[in-house]
Amino acid sequence: MPGSVPLDPSLSERDLAILDFENLWSQHAGQKEEAIRETFQLSPTRYYQLLGAVIDNPAALRHDPMLVKRLHRLRDARQATRRARARGASQN
Repeated sequence: MPGSVPLDPSLSERDLAILDFENLWSQHAGQKEEAIRETFQLSPTRYYQLLGAVIDNPAALRHDPMLVKRLHRLRDARQATRRARARGASQN
């Protein structure tokens, strides 16, 4: 059946679903966290753990390079913000 087998065997169907969700999540009604629970039956925390692992998989970069690079930039920016906040808090 076309489309049922991942193009890269190192990406599971769930991995592909996560990437597709990230690409289209804004089309979901309501907040993203609610859509995560409804779509994946996962807590947002667990979903983001899985998303981090997926985007670190080289197969994900081959599958959708623009999306994965965008998600890496967003993650890097969030981490930089957290580091800056931690440095600011330690200087007080």
